[in-house]
Amino acid sequence: MNIRKKLKEKPNLSSSALNDILFILLLFFLIVSTLANPNVVKVNNPKGKSDTKAKQNIVVSIDKENKIYLNQKEIEVSQLDTIISTEVIKVRQFLDTPSVVINADTISFTGSFFKIMAAAKHAGAKVVANVKN
Repeated sequence: MNIRKKLKEKPNLSSSALNDILFILLLFFLIVSTLANPNVVKVNNPKGKSDTKAKQNIVVSIDKENKIYLNQKEIEVSQLDTIISTEVIKVRQFLDTPSVVINADTISFTGSFFKIMAAAKHAGAKVVANVKN
């Protein structure tokens, strides 16, 4: 005597509509998230009329052997203050605030870097640092 049903229905779930709904929701949230940013303040950025590289007049470099160069001429650490101050005075004839660009190697000593920064600040120049490998 066989009591079991002959036709058992297996549960079936159609997920083809689910993919469409998830795609539409994804697009909706992406669009809404880009539009609704409450922390945005509209600011008019200034437009430059000249090249900023032209203002970088005095270039001091420190290589990996910790040698200091001013415009590709090697200088001594003891003469650093006087040489930078004379260069700043020369450049001050053309610009109000000359800038000293420091190109330092990553393995150079930080003491040399800070000596150059102090000498440039003492001479009244703006300091721009650039550390490279």
